[in-house]
Amino acid sequence: MARKTAHPPANPRTMFPRRSRLFFYLLSAASLASILFLHRHHLPSLLRPLWDSPPRPFIPLHHFHADNVSIPVLCRLHGWSPRSSPRRVLDAVLFSNELDLLEIRFHSLLPFVDLFLLLESNSTFTGFPKPLVFLENIRRFDFAADKIVYGSFTPLPDPQSPPTSFRMESIQRSAVNSLLRQSAAAGDLVIMADADEIPSPHTVQLLRWCDGVPPVIHLELKHYLYSFEFPVDFSSWRATANLYRPGMAYRHSRRSDFILADSGWHCSFCFRKIDDFVFKMSAYSHADRVRRRSFLDHGRIQRIICEGGDLFDMLPEEYSFRDLIKKMGPILKSASAVHLPQFLIENADRFMFLLPGGCLRPPD
Repeated sequence: MARKTAHPPANPRTMFPRRSRLFFYLLSAASLASILFLHRHHLPSLLRPLWDSPPRPFIPLHHFHADNVSIPVLCRLHGWSPRSSPRRVLDAVLFSNELDLLEIRFHSLLPFVDLFLLLESNSTFTGFPKPLVFLENIRRFDFAADKIVYGSFTPLPDPQSPPTSFRMESIQRSAVNSLLRQSAAAGDLVIMADADEIPSPHTVQLLRWCDGVPPVIHLELKHYLYSFEFPVDFSSWRATANLYRPGMAYRHSRRSDFILADSGWHCSFCFRKIDDFVFKMSAYSHADRVRRRSFLDHGRIQRIICEGGDLFDMLPEEYSFRDLIKKMGPILKSASAVHLPQFLIENADRFMFLLPGGCLRPPD
């Protein structure tokens, strides 16, 4: 009987040539780096083009404006007809802590708005107590006191079923309806927006003086981040102009197919103090994006503000890989302070943190 010859154990170094081993190591390192990258930058953002589809597109309405062009001419350019008198305008906002932008908003729209409806809650969207910031600073808005209709809101606790942050947001937005019911009349123009979504004065003028406008129009706002030094795009659409009818509810979501081009400014996270950034990051509906405590570090936030980076270390949320890749990396700075709110430019010394070159925030 032939004896079986014992074979020595296989040596990986002899099984794989050097080049193959090198390729294997590089592939493993690349795979590990990819996993770490996806984990660090939030995997759903990168894969969104695979699992989500864009909403139906808006029907854009051309927007004509030039200084010293009469309202009748502008109305007719839009296919509308001029009114013999302007309709009443109500500006309804849900307020959190955007004091500087609210002051700019009220000064910009004061000549054209009949009533400013403002509601704030003593609770964040994440359910934590917060001060009534507007009420504590109400003297700052004495210039508009006779036009302000103020309301505060205390959510009722439900220990059996605590609401999610998005549900809490919906509850607070619905509370604005109490101000609408006591203030609005049929045919009024009601702007529904957040405090940092500011329609341009000429947009409000156009809509208050023209007949034939659609009953609900979304306002396309130029989107900025951290200040007017970092223009992002024209993706902001949630603000609306509505011809009020009894029973109409305040909403901050899609409610029409029409959108009026280039209608104002949306300045997200445009705060004077780092503490205000920390507050919003912890208080708004997407607070779950604060995946590490280090995200709230003051030095990190200051650095990202000046770089135009992402506070949550996330990739852009886009519906196509092409748009996602195009928006990767920091936002390009703009040196332009043209076509911004007039009150902002007139008071540039007070609001330098919102203008090009003013990214450094005070420590407190």
